[in-house]
Amino acid sequence: MANNLSRLDDEDYPAVPMGQAAELLGVQPAFLRSLDSAGVLHPHRTDGGHRRYSRRQLTLAGRLRELLDDGHTLTSAQTIADLEDRLLVSDRARERADDARREAEDARREADDARDRAAEELDTARTDLQERADELARARAQLDDARGEIEDLTSRLRDERATNP
Repeated sequence: MANNLSRLDDEDYPAVPMGQAAELLGVQPAFLRSLDSAGVLHPHRTDGGHRRYSRRQLTLAGRLRELLDDGHTLTSAQTIADLEDRLLVSDRARERADDARREAEDARREADDARDRAAEELDTARTDLQERADELARARAQLDDARGEIEDLTSRLRDERATNP
C-alpha cells in the first residue's frame, strides 16, 4: 500500500480524473479536451477511455489558460510555456552546477587545510626527530667519553697491579 501511495509524489503520475482536474483549474472539461485534441496535452487514458492528468500536466494546463486569457494564441501560449519550462530546467541545472562547484571549492579548501595541518605536523615531527637525534648523538659522545675514561682507569689499575704485586 505504501509503495502505491508514493506514486502520488511523482509529478508525472496520472492521478487526477478530468472532472477533478477541471475543477482544480477552474475551467470547463471542454478546455482540457481541446488541449488533448490539439496535441498540447496527452493525458493518460484508463482502460475505459477516461482521461487522467498528472500534476505536471495540470500545471501546464493552468499556465496555458493564463496565457490564453492574456490574449495569446494557443501556439504562442504553448511556445511561451515550453520556453518557461526550458528556462526552469536550465535554472535548476545551473543551481545544481553552482552547488557542485561550491561543494568542490569547500572540499578543495578542506583538503588544503588538511594538507597544511599535515605539513605542520610533519615539520613538528621532523624537528622533534632532529632534537632526539641530537640528544642521542650527545649521549653517544658521553658514552664514548665514559668508555675512554673506564679504559684509562682499567689500564692504570693493571699498571699499578703489575708494578705493585
